[in-house]
Amino acid sequence: MIYPITKLNDSYIKFIQDDPVRPLIPIEKRIAENFIILVLLENEAPDAITCVSFQDQIPKHEEDLFEVQIKPTIAVFYTIWSYKKGSGRNLIFQATDYITKNYPNINRFVTLSPKNEMAHKFHIGNGAVKLRENAHTINYEYV
Repeated sequence: MIYPITKLNDSYIKFIQDDPVRPLIPIEKRIAENFIILVLLENEAPDAITCVSFQDQIPKHEEDLFEVQIKPTIAVFYTIWSYKKGSGRNLIFQATDYITKNYPNINRFVTLSPKNEMAHKFHIGNGAVKLRENAHTINYEYV
């Protein structure tokens, strides 16, 4: 089951401290306007978590994630981690379904990923294509 974190006092917010990709992004920025945190739950325990920024352009840098858009069309997965093998994959697919149903403006799903082999294997292995290589990041797109 997908569970959205939308408030700072949510009981699942404490798990954000486990973010291995972008641990320095403050929690307040992750649930601001045009942002959402999605948790894949099983028996009320998190199996995987992703943070998403809604944008109207594909970001090249982390700073690009925080531009508030009036009518975003792109969901940008900028961090994902799991507590159980295979849960990251399940979360990506369930998150795209959740976003499609709940955010009708969104028609593209991309990442702002670090340049490393783990991110590459994860996204390519889950059906994404490499969209663009930036100075310090890579964008993958789920089509």
